[in-house]
Amino acid sequence: MRTDNHEVIFAIVNSGFAEDVMDIAREHGARGGTILNARGVVREDAAAFFGITLHQDKEILMIVVEKEVRDPILNAIYKEMGMAKKAKGIAFSLPVSDVAGLAVPEAEQEKKEEE
Repeated sequence: MRTDNHEVIFAIVNSGFAEDVMDIAREHGARGGTILNARGVVREDAAAFFGITLHQDKEILMIVVEKEVRDPILNAIYKEMGMAKKAKGIAFSLPVSDVAGLAVPEAEQEKKEEE
């Protein structure tokens, strides 16, 4: 289904924090997400320059959301799980042009059927 109403939020956090990020996202309108295990890479001199400690094990949480809840979710993730916190998280969103397999809330489905 073609859409201009959805975005995908990516939240990259230290291992063990993705479920916490998902809880925060749910509080702000997300319905669910997918967690991928990942490994961070950075040059040691860059880490020293920026004053960061490298924690290689990462989790990537991907959440497809409606545009109207994107900003509240991103702001909450940054506030609760950002670089200044133990999760050392970053989050960003990208537009989604097509979706398939998303559950549509009943009210939204009824509206589409009426049209």
